[in-house]
Amino acid sequence: MTALTLTRENPAQNMARFYRLDVQPDLFGGWCLWREWGRIGQSGTVRHEAFLSQKAAEEARCHLAEAKSRRGYVRSAG
Repeated sequence: MTALTLTRENPAQNMARFYRLDVQPDLFGGWCLWREWGRIGQSGTVRHEAFLSQKAAEEARCHLAEAKSRRGYVRSAG
């Protein structure tokens, strides 16, 4: 499973942001949704949320990706 990276860039406003979403198993049999966001080219803020199933974590990932898309983020080519 690969991380989903979204970007939002607007040179006129000096905006260059990224938002990365990744679902990974944890050491205790559950699943985590890892989120990282910040300015492109710099280290970002990282948060994770635990889920009991992979399906629940994937649904949360899709929900967040849709919300970010509504705010102007697009899927990164890289």
